[in-house]
Amino acid sequence: MSTNRRRMLSVLGVAALGTTLGMPAFAQDVTLRLHQFLPAQANVPKNVLDVWADSVEEDSGGRITVQRFPSMQLGGTPPELIDQVVDGVADVIWTVAGYTPGRFPRAEVFELPFTMTDAGPVSRAYWRLAEETMMDQDFADFKVLGLWVHGPGVIHSETPVETLDDLNGMKLRAPTRLTTRLFSELGATTVGMPVPAIPEALSKGVVNGAVIPWEVTGALRVNELVDNHTTFGDETLYTTTFIFAMNQDRYDALPDDLKAVIDQNSGLEFSGFAGAQMQEDDAGPRDAAIEAGANIIEISGEELERWKEAGQAVTDAWVAEMDENGMDGSALRDRAAELIAEESE
Repeated sequence: MSTNRRRMLSVLGVAALGTTLGMPAFAQDVTLRLHQFLPAQANVPKNVLDVWADSVEEDSGGRITVQRFPSMQLGGTPPELIDQVVDGVADVIWTVAGYTPGRFPRAEVFELPFTMTDAGPVSRAYWRLAEETMMDQDFADFKVLGLWVHGPGVIHSETPVETLDDLNGMKLRAPTRLTTRLFSELGATTVGMPVPAIPEALSKGVVNGAVIPWEVTGALRVNELVDNHTTFGDETLYTTTFIFAMNQDRYDALPDDLKAVIDQNSGLEFSGFAGAQMQEDDAGPRDAAIEAGANIIEISGEELERWKEAGQAVTDAWVAEMDENGMDGSALRDRAAELIAEESE
């Protein structure tokens, strides 16, 4: 049993396994197609999605088989993943909420500048807020299996970003609607693209930098393409929200005991595990960059306050936009902060 499998079982609670170990052999077998956008050897597929899939297979006594399709092998583009799970092209998908800008507005509250603290507790807060406000709204078209965020976002660039002024004229890949707004207002030319497109965009000069967490830089070989990495100390400029989802009809068609297998491997505890794992996986690529002699920049002091002031303007604009759309942005922001504080205790 892998270390991650053991860790997830300890998080989810082994007691629940007793409900599945004695399942009858004559019950139907099920094959689920799991589709996502990263190579199979990347951290999230290897350390999160495979852990979930292996656990589901084991806990079902082999009656559920999860076929894994990395790198969009079932066709389409990463922004199409959410519709693929709604339409049944795939049974299970993992995607970035922001790949379809504006479709999941409430989830954006965790992407607001300098909101993220620690990915594990914030992912648990994300799940809890979703149960309160999103499941019957933003996520009504599919069965939600997990919701989480990655560790601190980092600016990886060809030229150093040491101050806000260094963004002027930079062509920067931004991951979400809110980071696009932030960096555009700060003078950068933002370019939206899914994560797999980043290496080619950097190598061809389509962008001069990219905003992503450390954990995915290894799979994308970003450390070989740029030498400068801007961090924010104990603060987090941004994070990205993820959705791990199942086709609702596919889930509804399962017998009750197999639904129980899916449920016991999903939800609050799995979301916290996934977020914590992503942040833990930041360490390897970060250490590799340092060992290779990369320029690691840490924004602090008065310069950090300048970034926070710019971030607050983005937050205020988001709250106003949510209010205009009848979603009470202030209440969402305040409730997210409460839940993050509770989960961080």
